[in-house]
Amino acid sequence: MTGTAGGSTPPVFLVDAVPSGDRAVLEGEEARHAVTVRRTRPGERLTLSDGRGALADCVVEAVHPGRDPRLELTVEARRDDPPPPLRVTIVQALAKGDRGELAVELATEAGADTVLPWRAARSVARWDDGPRGAKALGRWRSTARAAAKQARRGRVPDVPEPVTTKELAPVLADADVALVLEASAARSITEVELPATGELCLVVGPEGGIAPEELAAFTAAGAVGVRLGPTVLRTSTAGAVALGALGALTARWA
Repeated sequence: MTGTAGGSTPPVFLVDAVPSGDRAVLEGEEARHAVTVRRTRPGERLTLSDGRGALADCVVEAVHPGRDPRLELTVEARRDDPPPPLRVTIVQALAKGDRGELAVELATEAGADTVLPWRAARSVARWDDGPRGAKALGRWRSTARAAAKQARRGRVPDVPEPVTTKELAPVLADADVALVLEASAARSITEVELPATGELCLVVGPEGGIAPEELAAFTAAGAVGVRLGPTVLRTSTAGAVALGALGALTARWA
């Protein structure tokens, strides 16, 4: 999170693979967005990304609108967006309405490497294992893609299948550091020793809070409860605020 996106920063478009040659063609939905939404013109610059760290800076040579729009591009440079030495997974409790998607959007813009949906005991939202659950997961993944493009990120966060509390406990145990956001925690996030490298998991509970038995399971797995500050944050904003704190407390923003 280095600044605000603006007109001086070339927009990012996601592709299956970054072109290896000096020429490229942008097609499909990304081309449609470039033509109909962004009104892209010849001579403008844009960046192609595979969402896994590879990027190509391009100049638009020609724009072909119509039913199947496409852009002809000249590749000026290729580069790589390396993963941060300390990777952060936001374990996000399912939230009602669009609160969950807002949480994914903000966490992605703030730099989350993974957003793991969690079926918390007190989550009002319930994702079943059928079409409705798949649709909800698809919305989270689409939100992560759109937010990564908006933030000009070269990496789109992973959004895996949702986990239960029982499934989450070993994930926390395997992390180098696991933190649970809890307003009543004795320690502030600034008081916890954070690693320079490795995997950090940060658990964000639902609007109703994390159940005592869940806290017990996470503590048994080695997780540490922390608070962010004197105020109580909503589940949709807590992850992004915590990522901001981690950016300042570690080398992630260096």
